[in-house]
Amino acid sequence: MGLQPLEFSDCYLDSPWFRERIRAHEAELERTNKFIKELIKDGKNLIAATKSLSAAQRKFAHSLRDFKFEFIGDAETDDERCIDASLREFSNFLKNLEEQREIMALSVTETLIKPLEKFRKEQLGAVKEEKKKFDKETEKNYSLIDKHLNLSAKKKDSHLQEADMQVEQNRQHFYELSLEYVCKLQEIQERKKFEFVEPMLSFFQGMFTFYHQGHELAKDFNHYKMELQINIQNTRNRFEGTRSEVEELMNKIRQNPKDHKRASQFTAEGYLYVQEKRPAPFGSSWVKHYCMYRKAAKKFNIIPFEHRSGGKLGDGEVFFLKECTKRHTDSIDRRFCFDVEAADRPGVSLTMQAFSEEERKQWLEALGGKEALLHSFNRAIIPRPEGSAQLDKMGFTILRKCISAVETRGINDQGLYRVVGVSSKVQRLLSMLMDVKTCNEVDLENSVDWEVKTITSALKQYLRSLPEPLMTYELHGDFIVPAKSGSPESRVNAIHFLVHKLPEKNKEMLDILVKHLTNVSHHSKQNLMTVANLGVVFGPTLMRPQEETVAAIMDLKFQNIVVEILIENHEKIFRTLPDATFPEPASLSTSPPNAPPRQSKRPGQRTKRPVAVYNLCLELEDGDSPNLPKEDTPTSNLDSLSSPSPTTAAVHGPPGPDKNHLLSDGGSFGDWASPVPCQTRSPMVQWLNAQSPTTPSCSPAITPPSPKPPPSPVSLPATIVDKPPESIVNRKARAVYPCEAEHSSELSFEIGAIFEDVQTSREPGWLEGTLNGKRGLIPQNYVKLL
Repeated sequence: MGLQPLEFSDCYLDSPWFRERIRAHEAELERTNKFIKELIKDGKNLIAATKSLSAAQRKFAHSLRDFKFEFIGDAETDDERCIDASLREFSNFLKNLEEQREIMALSVTETLIKPLEKFRKEQLGAVKEEKKKFDKETEKNYSLIDKHLNLSAKKKDSHLQEADMQVEQNRQHFYELSLEYVCKLQEIQERKKFEFVEPMLSFFQGMFTFYHQGHELAKDFNHYKMELQINIQNTRNRFEGTRSEVEELMNKIRQNPKDHKRASQFTAEGYLYVQEKRPAPFGSSWVKHYCMYRKAAKKFNIIPFEHRSGGKLGDGEVFFLKECTKRHTDSIDRRFCFDVEAADRPGVSLTMQAFSEEERKQWLEALGGKEALLHSFNRAIIPRPEGSAQLDKMGFTILRKCISAVETRGINDQGLYRVVGVSSKVQRLLSMLMDVKTCNEVDLENSVDWEVKTITSALKQYLRSLPEPLMTYELHGDFIVPAKSGSPESRVNAIHFLVHKLPEKNKEMLDILVKHLTNVSHHSKQNLMTVANLGVVFGPTLMRPQEETVAAIMDLKFQNIVVEILIENHEKIFRTLPDATFPEPASLSTSPPNAPPRQSKRPGQRTKRPVAVYNLCLELEDGDSPNLPKEDTPTSNLDSLSSPSPTTAAVHGPPGPDKNHLLSDGGSFGDWASPVPCQTRSPMVQWLNAQSPTTPSCSPAITPPSPKPPPSPVSLPATIVDKPPESIVNRKARAVYPCEAEHSSELSFEIGAIFEDVQTSREPGWLEGTLNGKRGLIPQNYVKLL
């Protein structure tokens, strides 16, 4: 049962039951007032908590933005660059989310707190004032009545009539006030329903708008997330391959460290204790030094170094060796000592102590002392032992038989080439295939004796057993160089050029194998072997450095990229000849598309355009790569996620300008060196080093080709950045490069920014669009229409 209505007629009776009903209405209004007061307090606490959360989120985003991954080696893969950039992307997403949260917090104040405070003060406050008047008038009315009734009947009639009139007037005033108060009570009871609920509705509308904006951000993030998952999975797969190689090398060195010493420019180097003589009362002290000696120049470098004090280097000394003499224990109370006399310091002799007798003998041999050891300190590259496999007619037969069997029996087997066979069976099959007498008897296509995984493992084992990798030691460093930088097109051109420098037999066998791997990748929906997965498997098989070092193993990921490029561009690389004008410096240009020239009549000219990042963390539509099959995302934990387009896992674009190891303004390829020591640089490396640094200028991004001019600057392929149509009206676009405005009429933006209401500008090569409420010009070749 709700509150009983207050009848106006009851105001004249003013019965006890009427008063009870009034008190019930007043109690309800008081309860409502307290509730609204508490709600306002809770709302303000909610706003404060929201602001605290937003501040914490922004601090978290700021921390993400400021952190930067370091890497081992001299370059990163495109997947690693995307992973590096992901923290900034996460920071931007959080920042955008917190901007929406601040809008929501502001809307809570405007749409909920202020209306409720206004209702409580103006409406409920007005009722309280009416109640005070009503109570005051009630007291006055009944007090006057009591006083009037106590008048003596003996008073004069005129006095009594005047008293009666005064009481009647007061009673009428009381009735009018009572009527108004009753009306106000019932009005406020009805008004509070919409006056209270309407602000609540606005509050929830603002809250759901925030969540809707979060949903929209999540939709935008989903495309980036899918691409980043591919980058992460590719990097994880390469890590697994690199880790196994590093562990294998570590075990080899652990078993026989002397056979795996790196090539060095020094004849001998290592730690020695050097005697430092002091004045007579103090005797002498022995200080540990790192010593390096070049036999050809007889130059000796010593640097004091103490591990226990934090490894702080001291000032080194250099002198030229005159002679070295072994010290016997009868002349010094220490073992493993020898004296070194300096040619440029007459009369100066240093006494040094090795760690063992064997090391002393090695130093004596290197320094030309009397005692010598058979093996020298001079560290040379340890050649790999040659296996029985050869790149001959028998080798081609083995390759073709294995490929034919795999394509006939197991092209759709999951994990093809990743799942390994039993070692004993693999060795037995390979032995039979390499034996002239039994090779023709082995039927791999129809026999059930040999599993597909045994055949694939035998094929890989044959390629690994060759005396030299299929892509040769000589060209190993040259193949790695373009994989570390350059645009997608320049990478393909460089590798195309290098493949045709391979010996004819190597190129022929590589052609057969890569054609097969291309076929395998076309069945990736069934076998889960994407181009990236095949690169992980065959990178170390087809390419390997001549010297086994951790630095060389860190380049495994770039070997994988080279194999990915071979697979994705098989027809071009093996069926066409490389460009006669290649290599040219422009072919490996890392510059982004230049901004189109402006026709506006303003003083000054554009001098440069910010270096853009070719970021593959973008949604690639079906039409972006018409010649390449799309790949599904495998669910196996052992296999990498597949990208919507195989280009994602292979030929990536140039790195961003913020990477300190990459080309930027004033940078060059001059710091690149061949991984093989003591080897003259090939024409490819020499050509890369000859490239002069330039600053991107404001020439048109796409230059029409002429009959036979020098190669024009490479721009992004049309498969990545769509060329806008002649007339664009009310479209959306996504930024594929970052840009910093150089004029107030232009927009600054980061990669992934979404532009609204994009349309063709009057200035050729430019678009007009809106970003974050600001309208301005956008370089046409910096965005992709959605």
